[in-house]
Amino acid sequence: MNEHTIQHIVIVGGGTAGWMAAAAMSRFMNNGVTRITLVESDEIGTIGVGEATIPPIITFNRMLGINENEFLRATQGTYKLGIEFVNWGGVGERYFHPFGSHGEDLHGIHFHQLYLRERKRRVMQDISSWSMSGVAASLGRFARPTGEARSPIKDLFYAFHFDAALYAKFLRNYAERGGVRRIEGKIVATQLRGEDGFVESVTLADGQVIAGDLFIDCSGFRGLLIEEALNTGYEDWTQWLPANRAIAVPTALTGEPDPYTRATAHEAGWQWRIPLQHRMGNGIVYSSQYLDDDAAERTLLANLDGKTLADPRRIRFTTGRRTLSWNKNVVAMGLAGGFVEPLESTSIHVIQAAIAKLIALFPDKRFNPVERDEFNDQMRDLYEDIRDFIVLHYNATRRTDSPFWNHMRTMEIPATLRRKIDLFRAKGRLFREGRELFATTSYVAVMLGQHIVPEEHEPAVDALDEDKVAQALEEMRLGYLGVAQQLPSHAEFIAATGAAPPPQAAQPPTFSFADENPGFMPFTGAGT
Repeated sequence: MNEHTIQHIVIVGGGTAGWMAAAAMSRFMNNGVTRITLVESDEIGTIGVGEATIPPIITFNRMLGINENEFLRATQGTYKLGIEFVNWGGVGERYFHPFGSHGEDLHGIHFHQLYLRERKRRVMQDISSWSMSGVAASLGRFARPTGEARSPIKDLFYAFHFDAALYAKFLRNYAERGGVRRIEGKIVATQLRGEDGFVESVTLADGQVIAGDLFIDCSGFRGLLIEEALNTGYEDWTQWLPANRAIAVPTALTGEPDPYTRATAHEAGWQWRIPLQHRMGNGIVYSSQYLDDDAAERTLLANLDGKTLADPRRIRFTTGRRTLSWNKNVVAMGLAGGFVEPLESTSIHVIQAAIAKLIALFPDKRFNPVERDEFNDQMRDLYEDIRDFIVLHYNATRRTDSPFWNHMRTMEIPATLRRKIDLFRAKGRLFREGRELFATTSYVAVMLGQHIVPEEHEPAVDALDEDKVAQALEEMRLGYLGVAQQLPSHAEFIAATGAAPPPQAAQPPTFSFADENPGFMPFTGAGT
């Protein structure tokens, strides 16, 4: 420690972003010198509804030492193995984007290249039949693999669905136990330092002044510090992602929760379906240019599975990102930093990524510009990677049934995405290296699921014996199916691991629900 050490971190805003940041800072900045204060007002609501996540959330929870069973119990959570897409390539069609990988590479050649050659020889099942997560999801089954698990169960990757408000409450308890001080109050003014324009302090409605060295802005779309105080600027992506409205409504469960999210495309947008333990999270994302609010609400309510539990909530947004995620001594996280619609469940991951990058590049009071620049470069790359992947879903469609889909199908797309599509369309090539979030499996799932089929496969595939490859592919498929059929149902697994609410399901006799580490339920699998 020295005179340059950050002594006071001030987090502006609670919700998912604020309390994720507070929890992580309490864990990794607990150096005996740095204090952490979170300011939030009960008068200001949060956007959070039911949330779906992607597998890196497991890393975040483990970094904090969070017990997975306790986490699911506290947040009414369920497991997620991927996303089912309905009506995206065409009306009446569906495909599955699984977590994890498709099959196994052979002799250094990507599995999807083997699959592409084989599907020219014969009719093939959907490529998700070669995904452990995809097959388990199709059967409504789940189990957590252990570190000692063998293939194919080791290839089962998962994330969570949970209630965002309960998650924030859970992390608040964690953070406050770690020494974070919460101050209730509404910020009415921000003071800047005259010499450099850095944020010096914020003033609450009751007159209290809170000074800090580093400020983390989690104030939502408003961007109280990053935008209103520092005028950072916002990069608007409406030209590629014109959806600017959402309506959310919870419903009662009508059966056992599925271990996956469903995204159903409609006339001018899409509808989410996120199963939790105690309810179903639902919502519609749409463009007001093509569909008015009342019509969107009617569409949503007409396509629900259960009884509504609350009035629909309407939300407005503009897809894009702050031109700088870190400006002067303010780091924006969550909605304050940007927003890309939740089609691939990336909102919480962006928060998590910002936290991890801030910790890795944590400054001192001198705020070296090279650290800020690196943070901003990495966050820009992340946002743009997510943007391109979301645009792919909209652009790769054969739908011609509405002005919205005609526009999305024919619009000019980012050059970075055009290059990916052209490379894949030629010979199925994908180069996913470096900072990209979505790996080869993700792009293959969406492109094949929405009819971007390569004209050829890589020439190297032809060096492998066709019959031997065909046999290997069939053995893989049967291996995934055989193991998935042995797994407990999703509901049985949740009940057996003690998540709330009860009801206690019978423990399947073929599994050992050991308690040596209550955060994991061992399953080693039969292996092939």
